[in-house]
Amino acid sequence: MYAPGHEWINHSLRPTHIDDSDFRVQIGGSLCSQPYSASVFNVSAMSFGSLSGNAIESLNAGARKGGFYHDTGEGSISRYHRIHGGDLVWEIGSGYFGCRHDDGSFNEERFAANARDEQVKMIEIKLSQGAKPGHGGILPAAKVTAEIAEAREVPVGQDVVSPAGHSAFSTPLELMAFIGRLRELSGGKPVGFKLAIGHPWEWFAMVKAMRETGQRPDFIVVDGGEGGTGAAPLEFINRLGVPLTEALMLAHNTLVGAGLREEIKIGAAGKITSGFNIARTMALGADWCNAARGFMFSLGCIQALNCHSDKCPSGVATQDPSRSRHLDVADKSERVYNFHHNTLKGLAEMLAAAGLQHPAELGPEHIIRRVSTDEIQSYDKLFTFLKPDELLNGNSQHTVFQNYWEEARSDSFLPPAQLAELRLTKLR
Repeated sequence: MYAPGHEWINHSLRPTHIDDSDFRVQIGGSLCSQPYSASVFNVSAMSFGSLSGNAIESLNAGARKGGFYHDTGEGSISRYHRIHGGDLVWEIGSGYFGCRHDDGSFNEERFAANARDEQVKMIEIKLSQGAKPGHGGILPAAKVTAEIAEAREVPVGQDVVSPAGHSAFSTPLELMAFIGRLRELSGGKPVGFKLAIGHPWEWFAMVKAMRETGQRPDFIVVDGGEGGTGAAPLEFINRLGVPLTEALMLAHNTLVGAGLREEIKIGAAGKITSGFNIARTMALGADWCNAARGFMFSLGCIQALNCHSDKCPSGVATQDPSRSRHLDVADKSERVYNFHHNTLKGLAEMLAAAGLQHPAELGPEHIIRRVSTDEIQSYDKLFTFLKPDELLNGNSQHTVFQNYWEEARSDSFLPPAQLAELRLTKLR
């Protein structure tokens, strides 16, 4: 408890009693006609293809029983996602799996057919992920089975490529138009995007595009750079992407300062495995949290580090039937449900001890960090929080905003002019 970095939540002398730990958040702004009531703790994006069919089925059955959502990952909606009917958030990556033409471009008709399915509750555009931001991917031909080809709408036995970037849009303004079009095609369901924060001016450019067009996402999922994967170069896993705390603070502060926070909900992911992890993340500004590794542990993942080899000993991350068949869906789905249920039960007990009724009441004043052997600070003193409309008034004292906010452009992801000129000067 005396080591720098140790954190805790303070308790109250007037504790409350919480009977129901099924904490929920309403997602869907004024542009959305089918809002979704989500749990504050859900299954983060993990694709069929990365995980086995039995693993996907177990996650979805657990989600159905526990009333939380299951993010499909960019591998689209497989037959295993549909068996038990658990709520889905359909992730659309740069490969547009499940909604693509043969050349890999976006297909509106295929998107509408899947998006209007009752099981699909929200649409999430994947701009980047914490484990390998700015990196595409390839599923080798040998791994493209008939079931994977069916889900992704690609040919069997051919390499499947996910480009590093999207082809449906190339500027912040075009991204906002794409969001609006997906919302229309889905019948008014919540549409948002997931990103790992990188260059701040690119993030600011998107927020400026939201204000200029009046078109905006219903939600944003901030994926911390500490996110994990079994399919990324080691340098990308360890050295690319802003960690969750700083990324979430930047996203939350920008939306508050730009007068957009009430319209846009924020989800967060990045090694969130406990009730306290959820509490500290929501105290920093998130409306809900997602988790991947915690739910993988509930499936029986032992971190054997064989995800890439198709030799996962627990049957979680493999397409080898001789391995995956040993993952018992009835047993593991119950464990998935129990992990979610007991994590939120633990969160409820912490909130009650702190004198609160719902995690939405958490603020930065509730979480304390030891910053040295003889000093502690609450989050509200440790971090800078912008006031509503502060960026619109042009008086922010935050260094990152001072450096990049004014020159970020809604029509381009390019760096501010002075940075571009400096880079050219160095090249000369």
